[in-house]
Amino acid sequence: MKKILTFLVAVLATASVAHAQFGIIGGFTSSKTSIDTKNISENFKGVSLFHAGIAYKVKLPLGFAIQPALTYEMKGANLDQVKSINEGLSSLSTKAGYIQLGAGIQWGIDLLVARPFLLVQPFFGYQVTGSEKLTADGSVSISSIDDVFKTAKNKLEYGFELGGGVEVVKHIQVSVVWFKNLGYLYDGDKITDVSAAVIGAYKDTKNYSGIKVSVGIFF
Repeated sequence: MKKILTFLVAVLATASVAHAQFGIIGGFTSSKTSIDTKNISENFKGVSLFHAGIAYKVKLPLGFAIQPALTYEMKGANLDQVKSINEGLSSLSTKAGYIQLGAGIQWGIDLLVARPFLLVQPFFGYQVTGSEKLTADGSVSISSIDDVFKTAKNKLEYGFELGGGVEVVKHIQVSVVWFKNLGYLYDGDKITDVSAAVIGAYKDTKNYSGIKVSVGIFF
């Protein structure tokens, strides 16, 4: 029995490698977040950014495929007219660039010239670039509070993507996914040296979520 299992694993591994493809992926990202607080009822407005990276697709039996990917992901959000914070603040712009590792799982039907598929992809990432900018009436930057939010920003992100796409002639892949970050954008315990209103407004801000449209070329 042990020899049979070893043989089956070897066959599957060989078949998988034979159907493996390296790819380059990239596309459009629209992200936003929201504030869960009594002080502010508005949601962050979406920001249009981008993502790009590499992927490795391995075809499996029964219509399945795995597609790990390593990407650079730009995400962000804008909030205007923060009228309920008692410091004359009018807007917050937040952006972050993450090195992100995803473990995509696909299931689809091979129609020879095209393969429509559904996908789910858990991911985690680490922020390597970013900016936090608060402005007051007259668009004057409040640099000291900017520094507070930079320090409080959670560098780690983790979540999942759900969506679908189509693969054409086994080399071109187009997908649309909704992604959801879990956890919070800022560490509330690190938002210090500002008013209680500011701390209360931003400590429960959800991490970035949104949609992605991607195009991949596989070799």
